[in-house]
Amino acid sequence: MIQRLAVIGDPVGHSLSPQIHMTWIDGLALNASYESIRVPTGDTAQALSEFARKKFRGLNVTLPHKQAVLETVRSQSPAVRAIGAANTLTRDSSGLWHADNTDAPGLMAALARAGITSVSNSKVLVLGAGGAARAALFALDQAGADLVVLNRTAQKAETVLKDCCIRTHLSGALDDLEGYIADADLVINTTSVGHSGNYIQLPKGNGRLFFEMSYGDPAEPQLGHARSQGWEVEDGLGMLVCQAAESFHIWFGGDRPDVELALDVCRDTLRGQQ
Repeated sequence: MIQRLAVIGDPVGHSLSPQIHMTWIDGLALNASYESIRVPTGDTAQALSEFARKKFRGLNVTLPHKQAVLETVRSQSPAVRAIGAANTLTRDSSGLWHADNTDAPGLMAALARAGITSVSNSKVLVLGAGGAARAALFALDQAGADLVVLNRTAQKAETVLKDCCIRTHLSGALDDLEGYIADADLVINTTSVGHSGNYIQLPKGNGRLFFEMSYGDPAEPQLGHARSQGWEVEDGLGMLVCQAAESFHIWFGGDRPDVELALDVCRDTLRGQQ
């Protein structure tokens, strides 16, 4: 029987997940399918019940359902409990859903692709304290990084650290960036400032890595500025594909699929949309 998989969200038509997963499914000649399915806000529980009835093997979850699915799933991984959101669901033999979050290992794999194989005792500056920051903070805390979180609202930065991290870290206001960035080994931007065509002003990077969680057109204002200031830059497409590889591994087991192959497919798609 074919193993059905999908990504759910609202909207979801822009998602690259079907291309990523079908690249791997076709390459490995698996008896499986992957599609994008719009699930309107408020219909999460009903939709999960219907997907289980139709015997879907697994689901990727994007906005606005990453928190809503937690009200319906049978079980959650420790990462989901710490981050407060799920992006991967797997149906068990009883027809119920188990929730995982693959953004955390996806980030660490993306950093490794960029040459950062360890962040232990490194000072990592995270910009923003929204949903995208939570998985990053969980992963970096677990990996031994010394974190500083800066957000437009300093109180939110402090709160998200307490929610997602076991160890004690620093937080502050984004306006205080200049006082923290000078000795940062790595900067990760989780804000959506680029979606409005703006960017956060940076000092000289001196070859340090600036990791931008966005990709495509929204990432370009910030990445272009970072390059001009001497930062090495990496966009979030690698993280998207790496977290997808973790989902694929959860569903099918075996070795992680070919990340570079799927990345090439995604970059070709994005170039075609320009």
